[in-house]
Amino acid sequence: MTEPRSPGMSSMPQPAPVHTDATSPAVEMDPVEYTLRKRLPRKLPKRRNDVYVNMKTDFRAQLARCKKLLEGGGHREICVHGLGLAINRAINIALQLQASSQGALQLAANTSTVELVDDLEPEDPDEAGEPMTRTRNNSAIHIKVFYPDPQ
Repeated sequence: MTEPRSPGMSSMPQPAPVHTDATSPAVEMDPVEYTLRKRLPRKLPKRRNDVYVNMKTDFRAQLARCKKLLEGGGHREICVHGLGLAINRAINIALQLQASSQGALQLAANTSTVELVDDLEPEDPDEAGEPMTRTRNNSAIHIKVFYPDPQ
């Protein structure tokens, strides 16, 4: 037998609390009153052999760039980075590179979690609402594609 629910309990999901800064208490946010602006993620240091994969650029163009770096660029290794939805694409690029090299290339993958910051700006600037920020986590992958050292 289940216990009766109190009138205050609801099966509807509650909005996530939003923090204006680290010291303020949680504030309820009405999603209709705010516009979500996603900031760009913090990037790792950009080296010549780093490739940041995204979902906007054509897959074949990104694959061709990786091949060019490995074959014509004089690099023995490249690092393919993917964030969020682009993780599958980064994995596919690494596997395509390995398959096209007839197994000469090896892969080493590392995963991480990246903290992203979103800005919530009030729709009506005349209202008393102030801009807020929200942090969230997103998964990332870093795949090292390299030629192994000859024995």
